[in-house]
Amino acid sequence: MNTLKRILPAVAGALLSLSAWASDGVAFLTDVKGDVKIDGAARPPLMSELARGQKVVLGTGANASVMFIQSGEEFVLKGPGEFAIDKAGIATAKGAAATLRKTEWKVSSQALVKVAQSSSASIRMRSIAPPKNDTRIGALSYPTEGTIATLQPVLQWNGEAGKNYDVSLALASDPFNAIASGKSNALTHRFSTKLSPDTEYVWTVTAAGTELGRGKFKTLTAENVAMVEKRKPSDRATFSDRLLYAVMLNDLGATQDAKVVWAKLAQERADLPELAALGKTSK
Repeated sequence: MNTLKRILPAVAGALLSLSAWASDGVAFLTDVKGDVKIDGAARPPLMSELARGQKVVLGTGANASVMFIQSGEEFVLKGPGEFAIDKAGIATAKGAAATLRKTEWKVSSQALVKVAQSSSASIRMRSIAPPKNDTRIGALSYPTEGTIATLQPVLQWNGEAGKNYDVSLALASDPFNAIASGKSNALTHRFSTKLSPDTEYVWTVTAAGTELGRGKFKTLTAENVAMVEKRKPSDRATFSDRLLYAVMLNDLGATQDAKVVWAKLAQERADLPELAALGKTSK
């Protein structure tokens, strides 16, 4: 409950800010750490909008990253310093000038709103009725939600390691006619052949002839799969690149893949409860 109390204000603030995108919203926060104030207010939530003319003040040791929507240019601000949001850049009033980093990201306000809404909804539901972890042997864990961004997913389920499991895959249009099958004594399996893009599948896990779980998922279109592979950042990429990769996945409908990325980022940044909220919505 204490965690929820910490997360709810941040998520609510992000939702209010992001849902109010207007013509004067020109940029958004892709990273924030330490003592950062916007127009004198306390630290804004990650991915909050910034309008032209807003003042950003950073204390000693603090930093923030601001990305402009139209250009995809990101400015890194380091404290102590005072800055102002211009139409397409950062004006420095005090301290070291902001550092420009050009990127290929073009994030729409709608994509950011979608992230804030899903996070807020998840936290509200958890505050009402915290979900119970499904520890049944064979309960599927990935993929179990919507669309996935890879054509060779690593299927994952909960169970007892060392047992013999049979894994099968079929088209959703013909669920009882397996197109691939395999065996595993781990709790994961990856078929050697690639799946088809823009196709819906069902997969099952059985042990000793008893079905332990059945899941359904769909692959992204070929165009979107190619884009995801091209834009996927390395583990050493900047925080904002990995954050925006998750935003892109979520916007494409690959919500479970996005949650995996957010969960990893949340482990790195315990100071950003927004990420914990997004990551914890995964199974």
